[in-house]
Amino acid sequence: MPRLLGVDIPNEKKAVISLTYLFGVGDQTARDLCRKAAVDEDKKARDLTDQEISRLSMILERDYTVEGPLRRHVQQNINRLRDIKCYRGLRHRVGLPVRGQRTKTNARTRKGPKKTVAGKKGVKDLR
Repeated sequence: MPRLLGVDIPNEKKAVISLTYLFGVGDQTARDLCRKAAVDEDKKARDLTDQEISRLSMILERDYTVEGPLRRHVQQNINRLRDIKCYRGLRHRVGLPVRGQRTKTNARTRKGPKKTVAGKKGVKDLR
């Protein structure tokens, strides 16, 4: 299993697809990486030579912000928003959607599982 920047990339997938397992590398960036490193996109990851892997990692470290440094950068941006107490920072702090989505019926991913309120009167109880 090839290892790039501390991440094991899958053996059975094509090189382009397995590069997307790195945080910060999407489809287009993976294609650009393969072109720059002169790696065949259709080649399986297990068939990559040590020289090709070292070229890929060298280009990644030199030209792109990925994995740890990118995660740190994103976290610093979120902490900055929290510190200046802007609207987006408050939403991050409370754990609600940040980008204007509705929360009355959706947002279960951010809010977590339903918290049922005990003793709440229903329509049938009002008679």
